[in-house]
Amino acid sequence: MSVSGPRAGVKRLDGARQPVGLTVDGEVIPAFRGETVLTALLVARGRIRPFEFGVEHRAGFCLIGACQDCWVHLADGTPIRACTTLVADAMDIVTDERH
Repeated sequence: MSVSGPRAGVKRLDGARQPVGLTVDGEVIPAFRGETVLTALLVARGRIRPFEFGVEHRAGFCLIGACQDCWVHLADGTPIRACTTLVADAMDIVTDERH
């Protein structure tokens, strides 16, 4: 296995896992079957979404689905927790509602 893409202290073990087509805010980012949306976002972008009350960005807090910090939306408006939702092929995510 090779380690690639360290970003914000997150490393992905690529190995032989299957790639998944994941679109975030109109941009295709690398993701692999079996990982969470949070992992894919942090590795690819180093952040999850903009902070509601300023220019900073959120990066997850508890990482177990308890804190509400990692909510994002599917393109159809369905809210999901990035830390507990596994990526799926053709998933389309919106992280910035002001986008």
